[in-house]
Amino acid sequence: MEEQALSLCELNGLVKRTIRDRMSETYWVQAELSDVRSNYSGHCYLEFIQKDASGNNLIAKARGTIWSNIYKMLKPYFEQETGQAFASGIKVLVRVSVDFHELYGYSLTVLDIDPTYTVGDMERKRREILRQLEEEGVIDLNKELEMPVLPQRIAVISSATAAGYGDFCNQLSNNPRGYGFYTELFPAIMQGERVEESIIAALDAIYARLEAFDVVVIIRGGGATSDLSGFDTYELAANCAQFPLPIITGIGHERDDTVIDLIAHTRVKTPTAAAAFLVACMDQVADRLDNLSFRLQQGVRNRLLWEHRRIEGLKQRIPSAVYKRISDGKYGLLAANRDLQMATRQFLSMKKHRLELLQQRLNDALPEKQLARGYSITLKNGKAVKDASALKEGDTLVTLLYKGKVESVIK
Repeated sequence: MEEQALSLCELNGLVKRTIRDRMSETYWVQAELSDVRSNYSGHCYLEFIQKDASGNNLIAKARGTIWSNIYKMLKPYFEQETGQAFASGIKVLVRVSVDFHELYGYSLTVLDIDPTYTVGDMERKRREILRQLEEEGVIDLNKELEMPVLPQRIAVISSATAAGYGDFCNQLSNNPRGYGFYTELFPAIMQGERVEESIIAALDAIYARLEAFDVVVIIRGGGATSDLSGFDTYELAANCAQFPLPIITGIGHERDDTVIDLIAHTRVKTPTAAAAFLVACMDQVADRLDNLSFRLQQGVRNRLLWEHRRIEGLKQRIPSAVYKRISDGKYGLLAANRDLQMATRQFLSMKKHRLELLQQRLNDALPEKQLARGYSITLKNGKAVKDASALKEGDTLVTLLYKGKVESVIK
């Protein structure tokens, strides 16, 4: 008997009925999302794919649809539970019905989703990144950096329009003690597919001016809290772990830590908390200085009190000590005066005797004394003659005697 031929539409109808009659109404399926998109009507169209163990080759693919009445509840629920955007590249566990349309062919209609499966897959990826960083010996490098004593020069990586950035700056500016902070924004994309490359570029820009900053703050706020996958990448984590300045993260997700939260020097919940942490660092220094100032004042006060007591004690001992000192000084002065008078008399007597001797010698040296002893003085032209060879014939000489004088001429 010759087999009757079917039209394509009839064959597709047969497949559709077979699927409907032979298969269960729904199945839980594990797959990776691809080409996720939604249209103006609110429906979501996507592809489910499966790759081989190497992750390079597709081994299965199916079209998928999430109707708007399901999608508007499923998407926010999934993102709230996972902290992950419902987007291409993530693995999901979904409950689907299998459909076959004569014109459009095979497809899966999503009815429900289990976020815990995706969370588990994300956690596995995080552990793999952290294990790789640990094997490379860099996982704790940023944590081991010493936080500057005064972290006042802050490089901020954030979106310029993010509400969290404004909250961060306001918190710093309005700190109760009026500390001065210098902040500079390095704009970056904080959600979506370009998070990794954008933040790495900002880190590179900061590195070029490393000496100008004390710390780096990566904050995110005011946007959707769902898209955190960009903070769970190896390249971004490796750059942050090895960055030479302490990194403070305030990604703004209350429940889960991202990879860069885990490798950063300090992790806080929100941008405001990041500012509060920096203010607290300044408070610690201020409190320490206040304590030192108080201890110094106490030390000075105690020393002054001790000196005052010592002086009071000395004052009580002064009258008797002064009297004894004055009495000793008086007797010393009297003895010194007596010795001085005696020494003065002896000195004057000695000098008087010496003067008398000198006077006697002067008297003996007078010409009159010499003439009286029989000596004479011969003068030529009023000057004493000391050398006979200096005389010549015809010179007139005057000889002085004790009594009178004699004139003579040399012939």
